[in-house]
Amino acid sequence: MASWYIISKLIHRYDVMENKKKFIVVEGPIGVGKTTLATKLAYTLNSKLLLENFSNNPFLKNFYKNIKHYALPTQLFFLLQRSNEFTNEKYNEIFNNNLVSDYFLDKDKLFAEITLTNDELNLYKKIFKALNIKTPKPDLIIYLQADSSVLIKRIRSRKISFEKDITENYLQTVIDVYTNYFYNYDESPLLIINTSSVDVNKPHDYSMLLQEINKEVKGKKYFNPSTLSN
Repeated sequence: MASWYIISKLIHRYDVMENKKKFIVVEGPIGVGKTTLATKLAYTLNSKLLLENFSNNPFLKNFYKNIKHYALPTQLFFLLQRSNEFTNEKYNEIFNNNLVSDYFLDKDKLFAEITLTNDELNLYKKIFKALNIKTPKPDLIIYLQADSSVLIKRIRSRKISFEKDITENYLQTVIDVYTNYFYNYDESPLLIINTSSVDVNKPHDYSMLLQEINKEVKGKKYFNPSTLSN
């Protein structure tokens, strides 16, 4: 923690002046490190931080025990919670401030598609459409990847009670959905980081990532700090 704090302080003024990306999203499967990286970036880039609040969802504690039974209320709760984050007032606030978020609204639909039955999904889509959620397009999406075996170890190590029933098979399903989605994604610049081999918590890798963020990223790009430093 101390090491990235020191680096952030040293380069903070430079990065705030140079960074022109008002809205950065950090995405990826459960346990990949979205919240950690988003929090660090928000601090370094002097941006507002928008974090997904899992603890408020009363259905989540039973979701991983019985996905079929609890999928719909869990998903609708998250949808309504996320829609509240993007009210007109907050939408305008985003445009007046730099923002780093650890979730992307489109993820809501991804999880709905893998957990809901056809009838439930049709209902979900109708509610989603009725909410008419207005979200800004990210200036950059940082997509974090990791193997399911790596993710399950990280999830077990953080010992969050409602995550103890997450299986590696479920994680692999989530990984596959993310992979397919971002393979076809072209609405915002996409920076892909495999966290199984790249550790953005290391001072060197994090510093290189900040430099990469300040560049003009077009289309899809894979982040490899060892290549960049050569």
